[in-house]
Amino acid sequence: MSLAVSLRRAAARLLRGGAGAARAASSAALPALGGARSPVRGLQGRELPGFLGIWGGPAAGGGGSWWFRCAVSSVSRPGLLVEQLLVGGGRSFATGAVPEEVSFSPAAREADGSQPEKSLATSDKDILADRPLKLLSGSSYLPHPDKEETGGEDAHFIWDEQAIGIADGVGGWADLGIDAGQYARDIMSNALTAIEEEPKDSIDLTRVLEKAHSGTTVKGSSTACIIALTDQGIQAISIGDSGFLVIRDGCTLFKSPVQQHDFNTPYQLESGNSSDLPSAAQVFKVPVASGDVVVAGTDGLFDNLYNNDITAVVVHAMRAGLEPQVTAQKIAALARQRAKDSDRQTPFSTAAQEAGLRHYGGKLDDITVVVSYITAFST
Repeated sequence: MSLAVSLRRAAARLLRGGAGAARAASSAALPALGGARSPVRGLQGRELPGFLGIWGGPAAGGGGSWWFRCAVSSVSRPGLLVEQLLVGGGRSFATGAVPEEVSFSPAAREADGSQPEKSLATSDKDILADRPLKLLSGSSYLPHPDKEETGGEDAHFIWDEQAIGIADGVGGWADLGIDAGQYARDIMSNALTAIEEEPKDSIDLTRVLEKAHSGTTVKGSSTACIIALTDQGIQAISIGDSGFLVIRDGCTLFKSPVQQHDFNTPYQLESGNSSDLPSAAQVFKVPVASGDVVVAGTDGLFDNLYNNDITAVVVHAMRAGLEPQVTAQKIAALARQRAKDSDRQTPFSTAAQEAGLRHYGGKLDDITVVVSYITAFST
């Protein structure tokens, strides 16, 4: 089993069982990387809600010591950093805020455990300094079967090999005779206009979202996620339950956490100031390298597919040499298949059960998927 998988399983146990279970799971899983014990099992391949990413490796000085860090999200702690350091026979355990710039580069696996932040930042700058990067993007949109005639309520854009955006109009407006899809389409159109007004080498996504929100005056509301590639890596801003993954070498390196007031009640932008505001949005900075893949989607994607489902499609697509749009189509098709499957556990059914509701299977919804291959410009 690879280092990344072993660490990720340990982190999953950590998140599932709390601090006490974390110590036990980690002490079982991490020494296994040196061949002392078998890796932790029994996670059934499921992704944990709120899992953002993990890095780790041998601690400085050797001697069988290991360290890892795992970034997660939860309702009470939107950004929680969990750290486990195994030094010989002893262990330390600590939690704290996630750093403003979250990095999951491969260099982290070789970083000095006593100075992970410094090592990560330096390594990622080295990675990005080689050649400028660009986004090669493609998309797929499958409206809810009952909304095909009106075009559904999702919207998205792809801009100039540098930025993408997605929005999910809140369907409850239909009860008032209002097409929330129009709000989603308008806010994405306004976001695109705002991006075009930004300096190309320093796009301020907070300003972009604020302009898009203030310029959208039709009735309705929606979630939003906007992602831009800069010299510093991926920058993103997200509000609600639309989000994105960053995938490298078959592993999920980063996942944006969901923002919701209650089960199935995401944060949302609305014309005026009567709902959530752009200031409530989460901002992310993730260093990336050529070969990484970004998968962005509305909740129609993430309610029906676990991270490992999405990653598996990406891996197969990359091996087959498929273009981003074909990859997006395959991911969307799988999400629709799972949405119709009443006999399979899904992220939505897991969340519903945790909220005390009886639900099994997927959730039929609009599905938007944007896939971006991060590649270097030719020299």
